[in-house]
Amino acid sequence: MTEEEQKTTTKERNAKTSQAEVLKLAKLMVAGMTAHAEELAKRGIDSAFITGLQGNVTNVEKLDSEQETLKASLKTKTAEFNVTFTEVQKTISEAKKLIKLTIPPEGWIEFGITDKR
Repeated sequence: MTEEEQKTTTKERNAKTSQAEVLKLAKLMVAGMTAHAEELAKRGIDSAFITGLQGNVTNVEKLDSEQETLKASLKTKTAEFNVTFTEVQKTISEAKKLIKLTIPPEGWIEFGITDKR
């Protein structure tokens, strides 16, 4: 396999990796690195490196939880907005009908009505 083919394969694999899979792998790595810290220290993976990864994993989990809470809140707010917006549209429609019955067409523009009839 050429270097270019390997890069493509790695990119495809990374594109298909879910957040949950990455977090699971990161936790396994932290556990493995912790268990073999002495051996890995010879190659530059010290306790600060392991602690940094563990901190990032914890932070990602916290941020993901916050994001899910915000998504739920957004859905609720969107539903509330849609109900109120629909009510505004109905009210405008009703008012437009009543204005057209009451005011001559020349005066409709004052109400933002650009209809001809």
